[in-house]
Amino acid sequence: MADVPDVSIVIVTWNGRQHLARCLAAVAAQRGVSTETILVDNASSDGTVEYVRRAFPWVRLVALTENRGFAGGNNAGAAVATGRTILCLNNDTEAEPDCVRRLLDALDDRERFALSTARIVYMHDPDVVDSAGDGYLRAGGAFKHVHGRSAALASTSREVFGVCGAACLLPRALFTRLGGFDEDFFFSHEDVDLSYRARLLGYRCRYVADAVVHHHGSGTSGKASDFAVFQGQRNLEWVYVKNTPAPLLLRTLPAHLLYTAAAGVYFARVGRFGAFVRAKVAALTGLPLMLRKRAEVQRTRAVSPAVLTAQMDRGWLRAKIQEKRFDAGMVEDGL
Repeated sequence: MADVPDVSIVIVTWNGRQHLARCLAAVAAQRGVSTETILVDNASSDGTVEYVRRAFPWVRLVALTENRGFAGGNNAGAAVATGRTILCLNNDTEAEPDCVRRLLDALDDRERFALSTARIVYMHDPDVVDSAGDGYLRAGGAFKHVHGRSAALASTSREVFGVCGAACLLPRALFTRLGGFDEDFFFSHEDVDLSYRARLLGYRCRYVADAVVHHHGSGTSGKASDFAVFQGQRNLEWVYVKNTPAPLLLRTLPAHLLYTAAAGVYFARVGRFGAFVRAKVAALTGLPLMLRKRAEVQRTRAVSPAVLTAQMDRGWLRAKIQEKRFDAGMVEDGL
């Protein structure tokens, strides 16, 4: 019987052939851990499948006939994985050689740390952080810790609300128990939703400061595209409705409505108000489906609203202003 790898590394790609050589070379260079690498191609038209078969024959390739998004692609990869844990890794990343080992070491059954997430820095400037784990606002929105700030501010490992899907690890058994990523999310907030559902079952997430991943960032969607705005603004509503326990939902609804109004003003100013409105209409259209999913999520909830609230951030205005200013600057610089 073949040895079971410690980690199944799942990489989803769509027309991202230009990133794969560096990404896969970094995966192959991981130290101190046994791995298998699964690359899921979301029906690319850039020759990715042929390229990977020729240049990286050691990679297990899953060639999909349609684009199932980040959520569906990762689920397809996890379905064929054999490792004890699953590492989701973006295709436009380079993981430092000890990254996977350190993410694996961060898991702790006794303390219920079942998810770990990397320090993700920008490829063009590793002194600037893309994500030091995900935070979640009591007002019903997600943000990246230390996004756009100095890496020196992200030098300490700690508990965070959830993982950043660009580089995160969890046991395969837990991924299966959670049903994987919600494929209705397609792209954006599927990692927030997964983390929230794990939290509701009593699991915790650790940000691992010395597990470093270099990331191009928004290579597929584009930070300011209508697609990115639509996906993000629709899906954040679904995360909030689907996962937030009723007492907390009622208590935070006024803040959530104010948060949504502020987002509308912002997207009007940057010329994306149409995408914002379409997203909110789509969120309402999908509400019956999310309410059905909510019933199952809340039925299995194992923690109190107070426990959840303790891991959520109260103030959203400063975090979001800083995040949007940084992202706008990245777009202006062509990065």
